[in-house]
Amino acid sequence: MKRLLSIELQKIWMNRASQILTISYFILLSFIALIASIKFNIGAFKLHLAEMGIFNFPYIWHFNTYVADFLNFFLAIVIVSMVANEYSYGTLKQNLIDGMSKKELLASKFLTVVLFASITTVYIFVMSLILGYSFSSYTELSIVFSELEYLGAFFIKLVGFFSLCLFLGILVKRSAFALGFLLLLYIVEGILYGVFRYNISAETAEKIMGFFPITAMSNLIVEPISRLAVVRSIGNQVGVKGVKDYSVHITDVVLVLIWISVFMFLSYRLLKKRDL
Repeated sequence: MKRLLSIELQKIWMNRASQILTISYFILLSFIALIASIKFNIGAFKLHLAEMGIFNFPYIWHFNTYVADFLNFFLAIVIVSMVANEYSYGTLKQNLIDGMSKKELLASKFLTVVLFASITTVYIFVMSLILGYSFSSYTELSIVFSELEYLGAFFIKLVGFFSLCLFLGILVKRSAFALGFLLLLYIVEGILYGVFRYNISAETAEKIMGFFPITAMSNLIVEPISRLAVVRSIGNQVGVKGVKDYSVHITDVVLVLIWISVFMFLSYRLLKKRDL
């Protein structure tokens, strides 16, 4: 396992573009901390985001994992390029000649996916602790370490998303086309949701789309903004009293785990059938 992982990491680190994208990704994740400094002063109206409670424990686990998810595209490029470069430079064939099996080839890439997801999750955990203890009104341990299921959901979501990127990279062999297919999946699921919602109902559309990969991953961590007390207060004043479920559901976790298995199975089938 260690040997397979070291081979992949060496390939990534030797690629200049992958180095820059990976470093940029973690730098951008750090910019979440800058949200604390954002202030709006419009006449008598003053808004300081940190004072709204976005960094309060345990809410911070929900907020930070949701925001960090928007930056995953950077690592998606690295994952897709990792596969595309193998085809372009003929290293897949060379690895097979050197004695690696196709199962080991796929395992090395999946281990890299899990490693990236693990490092990112730990990074968000540490950064959230620092921000939380700096700005949170609640620092009791029982509160600080509650709702950590959002971190678990974030990790599974990352593995699922990167596994999809890995599969698309193997499927189409080119970075640009693989990323294009990824964007197309988002568009197709959006269109399908609109069709189901228009012809059936919003509730049924959400249930049906929950089985699709992109939507299943999105359902793991729903938007946290409407959960803020100040946002709820504004909603009550204008007559909007929506009740939303913000929790992480085991059914969504299982669905994403199933999709991860499907992506890995299909990736292995493709590698097994192709003459590399």
